[in-house]
Amino acid sequence: MSIFNTLMIFGMGTPPAGQGQQAQGSGMLMMGYMVIIFALFYFMMIRPQMKREKERKKLIEAIKSGDRVMFCGGMLGVVASVKEQTFVVKVAENVKLEVARGAVVKVLDKDEAPGEVDNK
Repeated sequence: MSIFNTLMIFGMGTPPAGQGQQAQGSGMLMMGYMVIIFALFYFMMIRPQMKREKERKKLIEAIKSGDRVMFCGGMLGVVASVKEQTFVVKVAENVKLEVARGAVVKVLDKDEAPGEVDNK
């Protein structure tokens, strides 16, 4: 069944009360379509987002001193020390910043150029 047909069924609403069994049947059909749409929404939108967030948390937990990182503002630096909620990052000679863990976008290899972040 096409999406257009599904939308047409939703647009029709319930039939007049005098049609008893048919009214109950279309209500069940509409409920079935709603469940199907919710399932599609979950598998196409919610689940992939949860997977990305899980990977991001794993990336942040794996950061250690000496890793080269890029932050959401585009700033690059080398992690000098890891704290519970923050990182102390060396961005230039004798310049260290304390940055929140959530600001990390990407961990870079030693010679890797920052490039574009893949946010899918």
